[in-house]
Amino acid sequence: MKTMIITSSKSITLKEFLALPETKPAKEYINGKIIQKPMPKGKHSTIQTELSTAINLTLKSQKIARAFSELRCTFGDRSIVPDITILQWNKIPRDDNGEIADSFYLAPDWVIEILSPEQSQTKVVKNILSCLDNGTQMGWLIDPNDKCVFVYFSQHKPLLFEAETDILPVPDFANSFHLTIGKLFAFLLE
Repeated sequence: MKTMIITSSKSITLKEFLALPETKPAKEYINGKIIQKPMPKGKHSTIQTELSTAINLTLKSQKIARAFSELRCTFGDRSIVPDITILQWNKIPRDDNGEIADSFYLAPDWVIEILSPEQSQTKVVKNILSCLDNGTQMGWLIDPNDKCVFVYFSQHKPLLFEAETDILPVPDFANSFHLTIGKLFAFLLE
């Protein structure tokens, strides 16, 4: 059963939403409404942790890009918390001390969502499409139960990858990162 908890039926502004305290699991602001994300479970959490680490081992070590887990990104009419946000190194917001900033007011360069059993696939796809409309180069929607990945591009139709030997496409800036469907879902066996 897929459910989505709407925590406010009254429309509020983005500024009002951003003034609210953070919650666990995170709440997102979409078109004037507050929607709470479901609490991640085992498969979701495992893929999120292992995939973020794998991306960072390749891209962060070369100062190409960095993967962030559960990072709030505010842009357009949304404030969302993708499962994994990847930003190119030179786009990572920094504070006056040169440290990573607390607030990110931009769309990810690459966004990855991992579908939870009780999560609305439509809502997640809408977030990915909104990211693409705001400058994101690519979005992945990983479905751990069906062992497949939908890849969304900014310039052409989405593609489905489900064979163990399928190599998942990545944005151009991440071309040194290689991952097959088999390796992705092998994270669940480790």
